[in-house]
Amino acid sequence: MQTVKRSYVELMHAVANHWPLAALTERAGDSCPYGWRRWAASLFAIYDTKRMVALGLPWWNVAATREVEQFLALRPGARVFEFGTGASTAWLAKRADEVVSVEHDIAFIDDFREMLAPLANVTLMERSIESDGEAYIGAISEAGGHFDLIVIDGRFRGDCLNAATKHLARGGLVLFDDSGRKRYRPEIEASGLSEVQHFGRSFCVPYPDYTSLLTRRV
Repeated sequence: MQTVKRSYVELMHAVANHWPLAALTERAGDSCPYGWRRWAASLFAIYDTKRMVALGLPWWNVAATREVEQFLALRPGARVFEFGTGASTAWLAKRADEVVSVEHDIAFIDDFREMLAPLANVTLMERSIESDGEAYIGAISEAGGHFDLIVIDGRFRGDCLNAATKHLARGGLVLFDDSGRKRYRPEIEASGLSEVQHFGRSFCVPYPDYTSLLTRRV
């Protein structure tokens, strides 16, 4: 399965550099972020953070992304914590006052730092996932305070969700990506949060996928 996945990604990257697909990607950056043109361009940017940043997209379900953008637009001065750094970090930084993002892959962070250099409101935390991910999961407590939006899109997602609930601001939102995977369902259902699960067109992949938005129950 991993071989098939790797071959698919390599193919998409190879064809993305050839006209007219290269032209499609270039023009897509000016199109509607939730339209079919931008989504189609994202398919050729799978696992290519630089291309995704250029497209101005996170790797989430399209409908969930739109909802998060609307949420942040109504929360001036929003503070965001993100488990798992990527193109979403740059996307969030343009819509929130502060973004704190934790990542375990040090080599990736070193490459990504240059792309984030123009964004002064981003703090990157490098934390190991050894010893059951204690440092990685605990990064949100280390950052301190409460967050309007918490994104869970990295390692140890169930444990990260448990940690996130203690730092979720009043009226805040948790985005839990890939929430359709069976291994994540027990923690989501036991979290005590209300869930709106989005399933359908998602950036970077040609098949429908899941992203859930979680809020405190009233």
